Amino acid sequence: MEWKTCSFCEGEIEPGCGKKYVKKDGSIMHFCSSKCEKNFKLGRVGRRLRWTNIFRRITKGQQ
Repeated sequence: MEWKTCSFCEGEIEPGCGKKYVKKDGSIMHFCSSKCEKNFKLGRVGRRLRWTNIFRRITKGQQ
């Protein structure tokens, strides 16, 4: 089993955990928590939210 990454926050997902969401166009999205899934469905962008790993990686302490 391999570890997946969350499509919203880029956090690691253990095998057997998380949720898989299939869009109408056939693309598959993996979410580590319901928090990430709800924020995605609300139309938010993970790069703009401070608590996501992708935001931390992009800014690297520039705040």
